[in-house]
Amino acid sequence: MIPNDELIRIIDLLNTTYEGEEAWHGPSVVDVLRGVTPDMAGRRISPNTHSIAELVFHMTSWRIFCVKKMQGDEKFDITTPDKNFGALPDKIDDFEWEALEMELSLSQEELINELDKRDDDEFLEDIVPGRDYTYYDMLHGIINHDMYHTGQIMILQKALATKGPVSRYDDDADEYGSPFGSSQEHDDYY
Repeated sequence: MIPNDELIRIIDLLNTTYEGEEAWHGPSVVDVLRGVTPDMAGRRISPNTHSIAELVFHMTSWRIFCVKKMQGDEKFDITTPDKNFGALPDKIDDFEWEALEMELSLSQEELINELDKRDDDEFLEDIVPGRDYTYYDMLHGIINHDMYHTGQIMILQKALATKGPVSRYDDDADEYGSPFGSSQEHDDYY
């Protein structure tokens, strides 16, 4: 049997990025979403940006994409904006926000469960049905996708919590010009 060392590393990265307490890159998806209120989730910082709720829907959609592809579904795709970011209302209530968070959590479980069905690393080099890249690329892509959108959500949270533009020279600003403080080692990059 071929070892599954790489698969184990991928599962670990998926879990750490999603809910790990000691992720190298900073707060996990779950940690960041913990501070989002339903009101924040539906608001935009400008008309041409996505809301946090849309980003959570989007992250869920691409996890489902990965699961469907690992199940061999060549035809499944995310081809419309509604399938990609949802057709969500601007005002998100408690129930809608809880449902979006639960769907994200369930899609994470489905993805990990699908990976747990694999016995070895061999499938990682197979081409994803209907695509021109491997499962290895797809799975590392979803990890990077999570980190990217988690960073966006952090920025949106901070922007939505701020009452107006922030001056680099605010009295409350830290040494990097940020009024948000430095709770993480890498906050100066956000």
